[in-house]
Amino acid sequence: MAETTGTASAKGFRSAELGWPELHRIPHPPRRVPLIGDVLGASVRSPLQDSMRFGRLLGPIFRRKAFGKEIVFVWGAELAAELADESRFAKHVGLGVANLRPVAGDGLFTAYNHEPNWQLAHDVLAPGFSREAMEAYHPMMLAVTERLTDHWDRERAAGRSVDVPGDMTKLTLETIARTGFGHDFGSFERARPHPFILAMVGTLTYAQRLNAVPAPLAPLLLRGALRRNEADIAYLNRTVDSLIAARRSSSGEGDLLDRMLETAHPETGERLAPENIRRQVITFLVAGHETTSGALSFALHYLSRHPDVAARARAEVDRVWGDTERPGYDQVAKLRYVRRVLDESLRLWPTAPAFAREARRDTVLSGVHPMRQGAWTLVLTAMLHRDPDVWGDAERFDPGRFDARAVRARPAHTFKPFGTGARACIGRQFALHEATLVLGLLLRRYELRADPEYRLRVAERLTLMPQGLRLHLDRRAPALDSVPGRPVARAGD
Repeated sequence: MAETTGTASAKGFRSAELGWPELHRIPHPPRRVPLIGDVLGASVRSPLQDSMRFGRLLGPIFRRKAFGKEIVFVWGAELAAELADESRFAKHVGLGVANLRPVAGDGLFTAYNHEPNWQLAHDVLAPGFSREAMEAYHPMMLAVTERLTDHWDRERAAGRSVDVPGDMTKLTLETIARTGFGHDFGSFERARPHPFILAMVGTLTYAQRLNAVPAPLAPLLLRGALRRNEADIAYLNRTVDSLIAARRSSSGEGDLLDRMLETAHPETGERLAPENIRRQVITFLVAGHETTSGALSFALHYLSRHPDVAARARAEVDRVWGDTERPGYDQVAKLRYVRRVLDESLRLWPTAPAFAREARRDTVLSGVHPMRQGAWTLVLTAMLHRDPDVWGDAERFDPGRFDARAVRARPAHTFKPFGTGARACIGRQFALHEATLVLGLLLRRYELRADPEYRLRVAERLTLMPQGLRLHLDRRAPALDSVPGRPVARAGD
């Protein structure tokens, strides 16, 4: 088996002064207070957007401190490209990610670099995202999306707007549950979110809250939240244990769960231990739907606010798919402009909005900032995607930034919605295929009308989601285009 990447990270939070010998070179917010640090005016609910605000003020590398914890943030494109060098830097598991280890343990997302189960699980599960596997998932993605459109048709017929984040969460949870684990949560048949979603949101929210509370005071200040988090973890564990037990007593489906249960590493013959299988299933169920639901929700928001973009994307769907009722796997990749809409939404609001990198050995970042082995920094993806030297008027929504010529002209490592390096998201192609397919199907079926009173608010729970986003729908009626044999659809009632 290949060696695991990176260095043996120290457990627990490691404050910046322990790893950055010349920390004084890095600017910090102007109103720092002894002992408590840079907390004046800070928001516990929106720490990422706070950090984005300070990034604009302080530049491409800066630091923030709260109650003895100091963090170095990076968002400049040149610095981020240097940190992407796998020979010098590796993934760092810290902050909210480490706070998820009580539930996800050494799963793919939360494992430390030196833990052997990361490489074992990666090698065993990577074939589950091959082209052959993806083609097998495609019909299930279509079936789940049809459940969404049935629900939206009923809401539209009743004259109601639709809850975009809530419905995208149902969609993506059902998709990963069915394709990966042969399970149906029945999300669209429920009036309220499935308890699994509530428990998942609870664990993510608690993990983020831990970052804002001094460690010695956490047991006192978060006593009630700790009890709820323990109950949430217990529920997630019970749900996944019953799912695994049901599979062990039935025939396999050739999906991710079968690979976890039955596949040995091709070189060593090692298998995943039962506890690790539980952790991997939880990791996929949580990470496999949470970020994709956010990406779809932001994309639908921008489509509703930019009718010219929506019209162009819709025309592409009509042209490429024609009257095909259920587009095939290969037809999804042909929606190049729809994919650009998705990429531009992920640029503005990458739903995994930051990733941490640590030095494999003593080094100097940008020839200026010494870093000891194990020193780490948090790359603010949402700010990297706004570097004006790369993106120009970065707040403007423009899918043209992702046409082939523009992508080739851009420096490497400036678009990182799925992280970087050996431990970038293993399911990124799954997520992109699913999201592009869903957007194509929704554009073909509906005209999206925004609420003119709505202003985008971004909710943070380690991942990002547009808060309170509702859209009105108009059903499109089919009509014949001027291209022979190519039915399209135009706005109906």
